[in-house]
Amino acid sequence: MKIIEAAKQTGAVVRWNFLGFFKNPRMIITFLFSAVLCFFLSGRAIMIADYYEAPIQALEPFIWTFGDSVSILLSSLLLILLFIDLPRLSPFTPYMLVRMKKGRWLLAQFFYIFLAAVFYMLYVLAVTSLLCMQKTYGGNLWSKTAALLAYSSMGADLSISSTVKVMESTTPVSCSVQIVLLLILYALTLSFLMLFVQMRAGKKAGIAAGLAYSLFGFLLDPQTLAKILHKEEYEMFLVRRIAGWISPLNHATYGMHDFGYDVLPSISQSCMFFMFILFILAVFSFGTLKKYNFNSFTGDL
Repeated sequence: MKIIEAAKQTGAVVRWNFLGFFKNPRMIITFLFSAVLCFFLSGRAIMIADYYEAPIQALEPFIWTFGDSVSILLSSLLLILLFIDLPRLSPFTPYMLVRMKKGRWLLAQFFYIFLAAVFYMLYVLAVTSLLCMQKTYGGNLWSKTAALLAYSSMGADLSISSTVKVMESTTPVSCSVQIVLLLILYALTLSFLMLFVQMRAGKKAGIAAGLAYSLFGFLLDPQTLAKILHKEEYEMFLVRRIAGWISPLNHATYGMHDFGYDVLPSISQSCMFFMFILFILAVFSFGTLKKYNFNSFTGDL
């Protein structure tokens, strides 16, 4: 009975968080910007496919959209906009917290972020597939376009992350599933950081924490870090290894993992990295929630 009651209370908070989700102007702007981002990132691949009259596997535009740290950084800025109101505080929130355990309320925030991030990923997948639908096919095999980009310098020149090591190690479906998993875990850590800091220091501090989290990962991008440290090309291996292990943004980048070529984290190790950060943030958030001053609730939705 306690499990059923906990599920009902958690579900009620999740539904409350989703009230007005699709009518909120901020959400509409976020998804419109996301569509524009997909258009620009997919346009380069469509150009190559048109020029060589080569097909594209249906999931490849989605994979390339989240293929490098710069693309994920841009997407993380949209995630900040998506979760900028976490936690949703209103005059109704103290009532919920009085009638339920605070841990259940915090668990509801987890499920809300998870479901919103899944919806965001599915939206990007749908947009990228529609943009390239005239050139795509559904088979679970890498396309000729992907091979052209991977086995030549065109991919690097156009900043399209089609690489030989990824094509030889996995399939488009498997690659897409793992990318979604990494991005959802990245979204959870980013959002819980914003939630924790906002409860501690206010909404502006929460937004600043989210931006700092994303900027920290960008500064640890191997190319960026090499320029900052004035490293030569032959020293990039060490820079890439260090950045791959300590940067959340690189942990969220599928191509920055060990495929038998580099000493980099595996997908499972990156998942454990994110879950460890998420656990620490959840503990801190729970401790802050127990001491939270209900008088600071403004009623803003």
